Amino acid sequence: MTADADHATDPAHDHDSGADVGHDPEGRTTAPMSAYTTDDVGIGFAVLAVGLLVAFALPIVLTL
Repeated sequence: MTADADHATDPAHDHDSGADVGHDPEGRTTAPMSAYTTDDVGIGFAVLAVGLLVAFALPIVLTL
């Protein structure tokens, strides 16, 4: 067995384990590291409100 083969099975050298947090070579980041603004939060709440209306209020109104 070669030294490279030993590193391939060693968890300390496993780069696909999810332990590495940061930037990938293409410049993308993981979601928890991404910045978001107050506008993004507002849009999220608006989407939530519309979804809740469609999922709950609309069926209740249609059954009356």
